[in-house]
Amino acid sequence: MLEERHERFLDTLKQARAAVPVEWRQALVQRADLDRCLFSAEDIVVPVGQDGLVANVAKYLDGQFVIGVNPNPDLYDGVLVQHRVERLTKNLAASVALDCDCQRRTMVEGSLDTGERLIALNELFIGHRTHQSARYEIACDDTHENHSSSGVIASSGTGATGWARSIMDATHQRIDLRPDESAIAYFVREPFPSVATGTDLRAGKIVKEALTITSRMNDGGVIFADGIEQDFLPFDWGKTLKVKPSNKVLNLIAG
Repeated sequence: MLEERHERFLDTLKQARAAVPVEWRQALVQRADLDRCLFSAEDIVVPVGQDGLVANVAKYLDGQFVIGVNPNPDLYDGVLVQHRVERLTKNLAASVALDCDCQRRTMVEGSLDTGERLIALNELFIGHRTHQSARYEIACDDTHENHSSSGVIASSGTGATGWARSIMDATHQRIDLRPDESAIAYFVREPFPSVATGTDLRAGKIVKEALTITSRMNDGGVIFADGIEQDFLPFDWGKTLKVKPSNKVLNLIAG
């Protein structure tokens, strides 16, 4: 079964490369090489794979059109990889002519007071690297409290169909969020009440004022994007993170 899927993927990739007009330049980039790839402003990016691949690519882009190709519609939902490879030539031409449906999907941005920044299409995780209890101060609007929890998820409308959805289903804390809405949602995972920690700030919607989180962890605090735990920012004692909708969006060509 795995060999059959791999062969199907390779065949789809071959068809996708053949669909590119011969007068265009093209480059094949592996997932592991994304952080070393320099995308040009006029590039059209064609991820071939699962929906998560689009999220991996998105943070390295700055306005380029993205056409996600689904190599196995029977296996992958196609929330982000919405296109069949057989229509790719037509989709590429429509993108160049600006005769296409472009979804401007909001991304999540986390900025540390050290100047470091992390951007995600689906969500940011803020917590402890081992997913044990994370300690921090959280502030939203004029409310703040100390927390001990399993971490915080800050999600876009796109991410609301993934990790955030499972949290909403489990906690019955529903936050309506469209993928193109300039807003994000946050969810605190398993907040623990004590004499020193509160649980009032469990979930909410961030539109204008950033969500502020200050680490109270001596070590082990991390921030990572879209489930890629290896690509993280350290979030140790005293560091302050501001989370908000990013000015950068994903320009996803709809299927």
